[in-house]
Amino acid sequence: MASRIGYYMIFQVLTVVFVLYVFYKIWVRYKDKTINRREFIFWVLVWLIVGVIVLFPELTTYLARLVGIGRGVDLIIYISIAILFYMVFKIFLRIDKIDQEITALTRKTAIDDKLKKSDQSD
Repeated sequence: MASRIGYYMIFQVLTVVFVLYVFYKIWVRYKDKTINRREFIFWVLVWLIVGVIVLFPELTTYLARLVGIGRGVDLIIYISIAILFYMVFKIFLRIDKIDQEITALTRKTAIDDKLKKSDQSD
């Protein structure tokens, strides 16, 4: 039992260090305008929740029972899956928009090239 607690404490420390590293990377991305404020807040909240869950795992069981789910880990899995599906949906929409923009640019370039060639032949 004592070694099990020791291993979990090591896991907690490593995870907190990792979360702090991720906070730093998020901050750098926000400062160099790679991500906007909404994305910055979203990712800070996600990693803050990860840190809280690792430091206070009994909290997930309490929240799970509050909403009628037996175990805390089940609640985390359900929420994670929902977030992942949402993110896949957003990525799909973004890829579809990029695809439409590429098609429009390709058509415009082809038309412009055709017009230049016809002007040169006159």
